[in-house]
Amino acid sequence: MRKVIGIGETILDIIFRGEQPSAAVPGGSVFNGIVSLGRMGIPVGFISETGNDRVGRIILQFMRDNHIPTDHVNVFPDGKSPVSLAFLNEQSDAEYLFYKDYPRQRLDVLFPRLEEDDIVMIGSYYALNPVLRDKILELLEQAREKKAIVYYDPNFRASHKNEAMKLAPTIIENLEYADIVRGSQDDFQYMYGLQDADKIYKDKIKFYCPRFICTAGGNSIALRTNKVNKDYSIPPLQAVSTIGAGDNFNAGVIYGLLKYDVRYRDLANIDEPTWDRIIQCGKDFATEVCCSYHNSVSTEFAQSYK
Repeated sequence: MRKVIGIGETILDIIFRGEQPSAAVPGGSVFNGIVSLGRMGIPVGFISETGNDRVGRIILQFMRDNHIPTDHVNVFPDGKSPVSLAFLNEQSDAEYLFYKDYPRQRLDVLFPRLEEDDIVMIGSYYALNPVLRDKILELLEQAREKKAIVYYDPNFRASHKNEAMKLAPTIIENLEYADIVRGSQDDFQYMYGLQDADKIYKDKIKFYCPRFICTAGGNSIALRTNKVNKDYSIPPLQAVSTIGAGDNFNAGVIYGLLKYDVRYRDLANIDEPTWDRIIQCGKDFATEVCCSYHNSVSTEFAQSYK
């Protein structure tokens, strides 16, 4: 059975509305999607790291509870598990403060074995961090060799926009490995100073990766490929929290690729009706997550959606 392997950060998100904490939930951009896919019954693996502390133990138990093996998580003895404070505004969008204390030695773990048509998820600064670059490339090389599908979400935050030029070569390298790129308008504004999906695709993405999805918050989704050029509307939604919406859109798209049996050899020839069904899965997952403070789809959603 095909599996999905993610690599990224695990973090405890403490969510504030106003000045008061409303929830504390394990998170991380790639991790949120992996949790949702695990709940959907998809075989998953996650390569990450956490501290040998109370927060780390919460995260490891959360992984076990959600059918995610902990074999590929580096538990470091010195340093602390990362924590974020997420402050929700009136639109339920979050501003973040991060607290991190990583050791010098990172990701000292064995990677899972990939097979053809498996899916690898990478993204965020984790996929750009020079300290971790050799490990990211090790996974991407294995994916290329095995013909696994690489799904890349830059998830480029405002805190790194002044580093965009310095990080550009690494971003390009990730785009070259990627089979599908999905990012938000905000990501590309911070990376390139661009928000128009057609211009981003034509000038920055298409040369490296011909399959591109650009999401504009709760407004629209732009799909650009070598065969399909289409915009999708999004129904209005009163969100409780938008934390994890993009991460779970990614999970939904990946679920759609698996559900509709899209394999590595099929990527260049996905037709419009198939893309419509795949994008709908992404919309459904993202909508579900916006209805609660949780970073992933609920087990109830997973059971009813299969």
